[in-house]
Amino acid sequence: MNLKTLVACINVYTLYNAKASIGRSEKEEALRLQANFTKLHNRTKENMAQKVLRNVTHCIFDMDGLLLDTETLYTLAAQMVLDPFGLKYTFEVKEKIMGLQTRPVAEFMVHYYDLPMTWEEYAKQQLQNTRTLMGDAKLMPGAERLLRHLHANKVPFALATSSGAEMVELKTTNHRELFDLFNHRVCGSSDKEVKNGKPAPDIFLIAAARFSDKPKPENCLVFEDSPNGVSAGESAGMQTIMVPDPRLSKDRCSHATQVLRSLEDFKPEQFGLPAFKN
Repeated sequence: MNLKTLVACINVYTLYNAKASIGRSEKEEALRLQANFTKLHNRTKENMAQKVLRNVTHCIFDMDGLLLDTETLYTLAAQMVLDPFGLKYTFEVKEKIMGLQTRPVAEFMVHYYDLPMTWEEYAKQQLQNTRTLMGDAKLMPGAERLLRHLHANKVPFALATSSGAEMVELKTTNHRELFDLFNHRVCGSSDKEVKNGKPAPDIFLIAAARFSDKPKPENCLVFEDSPNGVSAGESAGMQTIMVPDPRLSKDRCSHATQVLRSLEDFKPEQFGLPAFKN
């Protein structure tokens, strides 16, 4: 809609409100123009709200649900704990605990479902189920291409996952060579330096500090799939790329610097990194 049409929209809409005797066709036209005006206004607001993208030098990746398709396996592992009690593990519950470490997850589940067990007992059962399922975790679309591209172009990148070191080894069983490309790993549930899990910024600040050149937070780009992880990256003073579960509502993703359907859609050059060659 150009400026001339926009002015006409405002004039007709004003006339429509001011004159009760206006004809039926004119009313319909006024309503049509009003709708167009509203769409233009909303589109303008969205454009103004777009984040300014800054150049970065280092990347930090979450793992579960971002690089590895483990979230469906976690869902099954949790459901296996709930089955004897006739309870259902829903996505509405899952989105509350995505990105959290082992203890907060177990405490939440025991409290939310009023389970007759301690958080330690829940965590033990969940771990046993997870060990059975996770050895066959598949890579998410675009993950391998991006990691190999960064490595080939000497862009330093690290792993920052809420999983413990033992679980990371299990989940990456079939992808060892790829995960060996990471500069280092920070495994939140087993790393003693990570005092507070996501959404606290600890894990990303520690990951940045362990690069040999110790980049400033603003020079790091975080890749996440969960709202808690994005909040952690944001609190650390880093830009965040979010690849959310499509069932997440838009307002749960609005704090990310950029939201993508898949890692396949990431454009490195937008953040001052080398572009893909194909």
